Amino acid sequence: MKKWLPFAIILPALAACGSDEATETQAQDLSEASWDDIVSEAEGKEIGMYMWGGDEGVNQYMDDFVKPRLEEEYDITFNRYPMDAPDFLNRLMTEKEAGQTEGGADLLWINAENFRTAKENDLLYGDFAGTLPNLQEYIGTDVPFVNYDTGTPIEGHEAPWGNVQFTFQVNPDMVDEIPESLDDLMQWSIDNPGLFTYPNVNDFTGNTFIRHVMYHVADDPADLAEYDEEWLENNGDDVWESLRSFKESLWREGETYPETSEQLDQMFANGEVAFAMGFNEHRDIGMIEDGIFPENTKTISLEPGSIGNTHYLSVPFNTQEPEAALVAINFMLSPEAQIKKLDPAMWGEGHVLDADTLTEEQQAEAEELTGPAVVEQDEMLPELDARYFDWVIEHWEREIVQ
Repeated sequence: MKKWLPFAIILPALAACGSDEATETQAQDLSEASWDDIVSEAEGKEIGMYMWGGDEGVNQYMDDFVKPRLEEEYDITFNRYPMDAPDFLNRLMTEKEAGQTEGGADLLWINAENFRTAKENDLLYGDFAGTLPNLQEYIGTDVPFVNYDTGTPIEGHEAPWGNVQFTFQVNPDMVDEIPESLDDLMQWSIDNPGLFTYPNVNDFTGNTFIRHVMYHVADDPADLAEYDEEWLENNGDDVWESLRSFKESLWREGETYPETSEQLDQMFANGEVAFAMGFNEHRDIGMIEDGIFPENTKTISLEPGSIGNTHYLSVPFNTQEPEAALVAINFMLSPEAQIKKLDPAMWGEGHVLDADTLTEEQQAEAEELTGPAVVEQDEMLPELDARYFDWVIEHWEREIVQ
């Protein structure tokens, strides 16, 4: 049930050109328009969205809820185009180089390295987020994830769509004493060889596990608040030594690793390993209901805490219907749409709303869908700068696998 787009390939930067200036001017024009005028201009339009399509719950949410509501409330026809981020970034890059001003989509599901690549290469529409009433009213502009995406300044080029936390799923039938920290988990793996592993670090989930080990090594989480090459030089060996300390106890003695989080989920479902892991603290609910995970699966976080992750909605530079794109994004940030997204029968992931802005009825509805918090706010760790992702990929193969 991975719900985050994979790492983008690194694309060469393009020189700024006239079309970039035209796009920024269009974005400025929209920012100066009234919201009523934007909604009026969006009526009767058809839009498309590039988004990862590998999860049935996500697809159901978009097809059975978002699509009909946009048609009913705004007379906007919505189409979903399943595509991985590297693929649509390549497509946008080709269109940019060809000067193609009429693109094939109007919305993007994007974050992290993909966002950094798109922003650096002028593949996005521009500063639009401040135009959205629901962002202003229900999320606010002082929240860190509104202003930075894994270290990259957002500057209004995307709007937050979902917040999730990294958690572990445990099969209690295979684990007598559930670990409370990463130290406990490493020792459990040594005491129970072959029953724990993590995905290859080219997979977002596997990479995040290593970033948790980085937090485990750090004296203070604040040490990793900004990208710090000196910290890596001084502490990188400790990160790899922590991983090497229990490598031989991993599944298949650490000689091979699941290629994806989906493969690890299947191994967990089959009883090959006792732990699964991934972003979305409520992911176990849907997996149990679908008969994939054992019915008594427990979801836990481990000290030193759980990394939070935000994913976003953006607009490509060559959208043909910017007004309709903004109306669609604004709807997907509404309390109605965000609370519906909590429903484990569909997507089942966390919202981006400031709970204090919700009515008592909305708060009760959200809590009824999710139950008690799995990860408390004081256990949340900020997602690291995207350059740490690259560091993990660059060194893990040599330090751990070989």
